[in-house]
Amino acid sequence: MSEIVYPPVLTAARTIFRVLGLRFRVEGADKVPRTGGAVLVSNHVSYLDFIFAGYGALPAKRLVRFMAKKEVFSNKVSGPLMRGMHHIPVDRDAGASSYRAALQALKDGEVIGVFAEATISRSFTIKDIKNGAIRMAAASGVPMIPMAVWGGQRLWTKGRPRRLFQRKVPITILVGEPMHPKRGDDFEQVAKELRAQMSELLEKAQREYPDKPEDGETWWQPAYLGGSAPTPEEATELDRKEKEARSLR
Repeated sequence: MSEIVYPPVLTAARTIFRVLGLRFRVEGADKVPRTGGAVLVSNHVSYLDFIFAGYGALPAKRLVRFMAKKEVFSNKVSGPLMRGMHHIPVDRDAGASSYRAALQALKDGEVIGVFAEATISRSFTIKDIKNGAIRMAAASGVPMIPMAVWGGQRLWTKGRPRRLFQRKVPITILVGEPMHPKRGDDFEQVAKELRAQMSELLEKAQREYPDKPEDGETWWQPAYLGGSAPTPEEATELDRKEKEARSLR
């Protein structure tokens, strides 16, 4: 597969990271296989998570192909970049074609990135996990690798203004132990185990994060750590109202 777009995009991103002084902490990158297919499953707290989750695979010299909603590919700016980097568009009303594309990519030895919560978590905790990533890993016979990213919500997340040029923000990327789902497994149980491992990684990232919210900035901290982000229950209700409003439009 030709890589005309991905390398220069990475170079540009790294340059921006240096200019902004973003402080990266990456742990467990050695758990990403250097060859062969794999499904990378990350939590979702910001619109920049695909950049940071992909950054976590770079020490293994892997380029991650993310599954993203088709609207991103329709945008005149992001669309050509997403297609050029061979990411996979997902139509939530007709997902079979994107699932087949991901399976083929896995069989071709690619790393596929999935946000198993499907949408950004407003509570900054792990939402319910969809089992698509599990089914893909089982069908392809490849490892499934949990990951947690934290810090990107301070730059751009749902319901908050973009602050893309904020300087010296710490970004934490933790990679967990690979899981090996197989055909015939109880996927609901595997989903519970995946969610538990992702929750453990995310809580570690949050508790060990070097910055603490200042007065008036507690919105980016989860409620269980004393922040003013919505509780999981409040976040579920906000998501429900948003979905209802979208359907009316």
